[in-house]
Amino acid sequence: QVQLVESGGGLVQAGGSLRLSCAASGKIFSINAMGWYRQAPGKQRELVALITSGGSTSYTDSVKGRFTISRDNDKNTVYLQMNSLKPEDTAVYYCNAEIRRVGVSLLINYWGQGTQVTVSS
Repeated sequence: QVQLVESGGGLVQAGGSLRLSCAASGKIFSINAMGWYRQAPGKQRELVALITSGGSTSYTDSVKGRFTISRDNDKNTVYLQMNSLKPEDTAVYYCNAEIRRVGVSLLINYWGQGTQVTVSS
């Protein structure tokens, strides 16, 4: 089995910072892209940031210049550094990873359980 475990969410005032972490564990052979998504109440889940296995990154426009995604391949962990947070960043944040398990040829999408980020005005 493979698990993604997130940490780092919480309550912060507007203008503050938070750092999310997501560690993948289990019988992992390799990890391709890793990403962070978020879902606010009443809205669809949206992609926030993505990082490839080679380190290329992309961001949704609303977080460019404020959020930074990074990964530590030795630790199978992806991070999201969130600065200059705004109330509209309030959402449940989910990590996602494309993982090839040991002995399995397919790439499978795995999701974390979600972590709440609340930004007060």
